[in-house]
Amino acid sequence: MTVVRRWLPLIAMALAAPAMAQTTQGPANRPLSAIDWLSRSVEEPAVSPEPVPRPRLPEAPVAQGAGTPQITVTPLDAATPQAIGTLPQALTGLPPTLWTASDTTTLTTLIQAVGEPGLPALHDLLLTLLLAQAEAPAGGGHALLLARIDKLLDLGNLNEALALTRAADPTDPDVFRRWFDIALLTGTEDAPCDVMRSAPGLAPTFPARIFCLARGGDWMAAALTLNTHRALGDMSEEDDALLSRFLDADLVDPDAPLPPPERLSPLIFRMREAIGEGMSTGPLPLAFASADLRDTVGEKARLDAAERLALHGALSAQDLAQVMSRVTPAASGGVWDRVDAFQKLNAAVNAADPDAVAQTLPAAWDAMRTIRAEVAFASLYAAPLARLDLTGEAATIATTLGLLSDDYAGVADRTPSLDPLLRAVATGRFAAIAPQTAMEEAIVAGFTQKVPPEVFADLLAEDKLGETLLRVLPVFDAGVAGDARSVTDALLVLRRAGLDDTARRATLQLLLLDRTT
Repeated sequence: MTVVRRWLPLIAMALAAPAMAQTTQGPANRPLSAIDWLSRSVEEPAVSPEPVPRPRLPEAPVAQGAGTPQITVTPLDAATPQAIGTLPQALTGLPPTLWTASDTTTLTTLIQAVGEPGLPALHDLLLTLLLAQAEAPAGGGHALLLARIDKLLDLGNLNEALALTRAADPTDPDVFRRWFDIALLTGTEDAPCDVMRSAPGLAPTFPARIFCLARGGDWMAAALTLNTHRALGDMSEEDDALLSRFLDADLVDPDAPLPPPERLSPLIFRMREAIGEGMSTGPLPLAFASADLRDTVGEKARLDAAERLALHGALSAQDLAQVMSRVTPAASGGVWDRVDAFQKLNAAVNAADPDAVAQTLPAAWDAMRTIRAEVAFASLYAAPLARLDLTGEAATIATTLGLLSDDYAGVADRTPSLDPLLRAVATGRFAAIAPQTAMEEAIVAGFTQKVPPEVFADLLAEDKLGETLLRVLPVFDAGVAGDARSVTDALLVLRRAGLDDTARRATLQLLLLDRTT
């Protein structure tokens, strides 16, 4: 944001000397909490009655970029008030009663507790659960919605979280607060600021109100609002000092920067950036990395952010490719070597040159494995590589990419030399498989046995499908860590739930990707 350097005399009076006071108390190096970064959003939601319906904004809810199936939105008037989501049943295959038989408190607790899945297929399943259009338990729709949004934010999936806020009611105060924070991190704050200016009661905090007034060019009103709340004593010294500098660049002293914030929020992050005291997103919670994807950020920071988000499954393959394709390697080592390897392979693939691909594919594959973007890489290059006549190491990598792609079954059928277990998982044909290790035995049992563990069978019999899937995710993760029996149990549950494709993808990834560390 451009900080205006000269204001009307009235603004100068409002930003008088008391505004320059700043707190020096509190631990300057207090670690930032991954729970506490939002505007009191990522906290345990209270189970409360459904909010009074509010008028919805006119624009259609949309999202750009995702690592999951393309987000679409069913018109809200075609769904029940509690069936809020961005992925319709036709896309997910999940029933509208996904949540209805479970207790809201149980569901919100499970959503809060579930960690980031270790395999991309399981990560996609979690995102699908959070985004699915399905009815909530009676009286628990609001709490469940907030828990879903907050988990998306915690995972760094801001586009998906944004879509879910808009598919709900963005003018609900709880939902609006989350929308505002997402917008601050993605550089789209004009839309919620416009709403806030027309409905000041929606402002989650006084600083948010002041920020939006200034963002809209009403610097006089912003300064008067700051002065009023300062006089009333409801503005902290920390907020006062930051807002004063934000509104008047003459108060910015590069030799006396503000101390680290007592508690970080997206608003504080953006205002500190505006006064020239920006904070590195590296040590901040994952969602802040999205702020470094903006065009106003330097290339190195943008690349680092893209790699960090890709590492956690929070950046689509297309967005990763766009970031890595639009820069010129400025040095050697680290991210620059990975960019160089990616660009060289991309040029070779576009030229359909098998020799050039053979020379560049190994380095590009190693680069993608470093940032755990193998599945994203496969979605970009498995198909074009399959059309080339490759041999040796390049052919082996191309086959691996094919097994990590949507066409895993076709690749298995077209590769006579494929490992028998990989072929069995990809095609679903296990009749001739002779497992050699405990993990192989566990995988075969997961695809050939029929009955899942009793506790999961009981949940499924009670139509608690969503709860079952939330509970089975950490079970599969235990299998990724080496517990073979957990792999069997998780596969049996997924298959009983009708998620055979997810079971097969996850198993192929377990066998092909190194997720032990």
